Amino acid sequence: MHTIRTLGNAIIDNLSRAVAGDRHKFTLITAALLAGGHVLLDDIPGNGKTTLAKALAASVDGIFRRIQFTPDLLPTDVTGLHIYNRKTEEFELRKGPAFTNILLADEINRATPRTQSALLECMGERQVSIDGITFPLNPPFFVIATQNPVESKGTFPLPDAQLDRFLMRLSLGYPDEKGEADMVAWYLDSANDPLKSLKPVCTAAELARAQRETEKITVRPKIVSYIIALANATRNDMALRLGASPRSTLAMVRASQAIAALDGRDFVLPDDVKTVAVPVLAHRLVSSAQNRLRLAGSTAEIVSRLLDTVPAPVD
Repeated sequence: MHTIRTLGNAIIDNLSRAVAGDRHKFTLITAALLAGGHVLLDDIPGNGKTTLAKALAASVDGIFRRIQFTPDLLPTDVTGLHIYNRKTEEFELRKGPAFTNILLADEINRATPRTQSALLECMGERQVSIDGITFPLNPPFFVIATQNPVESKGTFPLPDAQLDRFLMRLSLGYPDEKGEADMVAWYLDSANDPLKSLKPVCTAAELARAQRETEKITVRPKIVSYIIALANATRNDMALRLGASPRSTLAMVRASQAIAALDGRDFVLPDDVKTVAVPVLAHRLVSSAQNRLRLAGSTAEIVSRLLDTVPAPVD
């Protein structure tokens, strides 16, 4: 696991050099990458979401594509389409941006639900269907999407099925005073822009290999039972109308494995599960109407409360 830890820390260091933010958040994003999942950055404008995605792409020597989601964006603008070639008198595939290793879906909630759904198959099954033909996406395939949760004009809420495809939802938040001072210093000294100086720490093939090794991290039966107990607790909580899906259970397992690997271990601890529980579960849960009227707390607060009440295994 030392190789995965070394690779992961190198990616985290790159993110820390390019974005003024919480290193813990960068660890979670790197864990999602190693777990083969996708990340939704849900934050206000100007907090470095796009810069972070670019820094992540610069850290992996693979193919990077960016889609600026707009209301007039079509599904074929994401996946691609067949175009008739008059010279050869045949239809040729023009691949869309989805055929990549790292895809930045910028302001994903500005596109219509029809276009948003074009990413469902890509994210869930690592393949694209065009005109009835299925094309596999080469590993690794990682989507990092951004959205502004405050602005509502010209936006379309992500459906639950789309949210469920994201392994984690994170918010970078405001940087501390030192981080913001560093950001201003980078701006004033444009010659030393850290984003331009980032070097790849691994190839796409090495990242794919690290993802396969992460899947081998041991998850003992007690840890599995703990994860299932947490999922069941969300399904039986009166403050929630919709609890965690079975996909959520698998997501917690994968994310916990990645956190363990980043810590240099080949087995998962209860603390690994606790680390990923909120970013993995909160965006998949739906509050009940009574909970919203009583302002009993956000889904993230509900997950935090359940972590305090569901007993963790102790060896």
